[in-house]
Amino acid sequence: MEKIKPRTLSGFMELLPAPQMQMERIMEILRRTYALYGFTPLDTPAIESAEVLLAKGGGETEKQIYRFQKGDNDLALRFDLTVPLAKYVAIHSGELCFPFRRYQIGKVYRGERAQRGRFREFYQADIDIIGDGKLSIINEAEIPSIIYRTFRALGLTRFQIRVNNRKILNGFYELLGLSDRAGDIMRTVDKLDKIGPENVRLVLCEDDGISEEKADEILKFISIGGSNAQVLEALEAYRGRSERFDEGLGELSTVVGYLGAFGVPEENFAVDLTIARGLDYYTGTVYETTMLDHPEIGSVCSGGRYDNLAAYYTDRQLPGVGISIGLTRLFYVLGEQGMLNPDLPTAPADVLVLPMGDEALSSAIALSTALRGADIRVQLYTESRKFKAKMQYADRLAIPYVIFLGEDEIAEGRCSVKELATGQQQKLSPDEAIELIRAGLAERSRGSVIRETI
Repeated sequence: MEKIKPRTLSGFMELLPAPQMQMERIMEILRRTYALYGFTPLDTPAIESAEVLLAKGGGETEKQIYRFQKGDNDLALRFDLTVPLAKYVAIHSGELCFPFRRYQIGKVYRGERAQRGRFREFYQADIDIIGDGKLSIINEAEIPSIIYRTFRALGLTRFQIRVNNRKILNGFYELLGLSDRAGDIMRTVDKLDKIGPENVRLVLCEDDGISEEKADEILKFISIGGSNAQVLEALEAYRGRSERFDEGLGELSTVVGYLGAFGVPEENFAVDLTIARGLDYYTGTVYETTMLDHPEIGSVCSGGRYDNLAAYYTDRQLPGVGISIGLTRLFYVLGEQGMLNPDLPTAPADVLVLPMGDEALSSAIALSTALRGADIRVQLYTESRKFKAKMQYADRLAIPYVIFLGEDEIAEGRCSVKELATGQQQKLSPDEAIELIRAGLAERSRGSVIRETI
């Protein structure tokens, strides 16, 4: 039989065991942090009806979606976690308790061109808060604190949460008589970090049909900078000319005003009028988070307020606010930058138990069971291989401890514990072994999963 060459499709990440353990650790930190804010876990299907998934689609979304027929069914793979959430809430609105707070870490699929750091299958880690009829602005003020705590828990300090409000932007373009082109303008302005102000001006004039005078007004407006208080003060000069602008400014001021109470330092938060977010469903506050020492990475966490997303599935008003971390891309870039801490354990077990002969097998099984009862991860090695091969197995998996159990140890009611990093070996009672291993594991697990300096 002719062998088929095994291969992984371009744009799909497949990790070896050690980096997979690093990814799992990041996911666990995210789950633990999100749970601190009262979010419940949710899992939605990877495959949806194309009609449901593309209700708010069109444009690039429809071009990138994986869509296929199965019998008479027109199906598609989800391209984000927010649209399936809107569907889920619309279906179960009569059974859920609002505000409904959920987190989800799951794979999404986009058929775009695979390139460095961009994938066709990738994990997103989302949180969303959905209201029934109304949703307090305080939820939008709380989101930066969740981002802040999440990134600090991962080990990052040099990051900035940038925030804006789409109503401010829409109101400003209304003042310029450009409401009908506001979406195009915001998508162009959203490229400022990538192409620079001169090219943004060029696109505004040549592609978006904006006059040079108004293009200069737009660039002047989005370049308003300084401290958060200074930006808000500068925006006050535009107050009273657009009801939408005034509403957005009020919301932005509220979000900024609660930062201190929510524990977000000002150095990690900035009002940035260039932030618009590319997706059309955002209607209010929008967020982007960047790593200050690695601007080339771009936004690593983004999102915002949306009021009308569920309108495609129900007449019930279900406004929401949420953020998403592109986890696979972030993990890839962190690894590439050498920012994943290599000193944290990645072994699948804490201890490898080696019965020294068949007569020790029952005692080894009992010891392994006792260790697991103490929440120590154990592999029991029973393969018929030479001693050197068994030790190489432990070393290759980076298992920190090996326990030998032979006739002498069994007779003494003890076990021989060897720490592979130091080579130190000692005979201990099972209780003493548990205490030693726990202390060693606690020391090895110190430190954060991400390190900012190398």
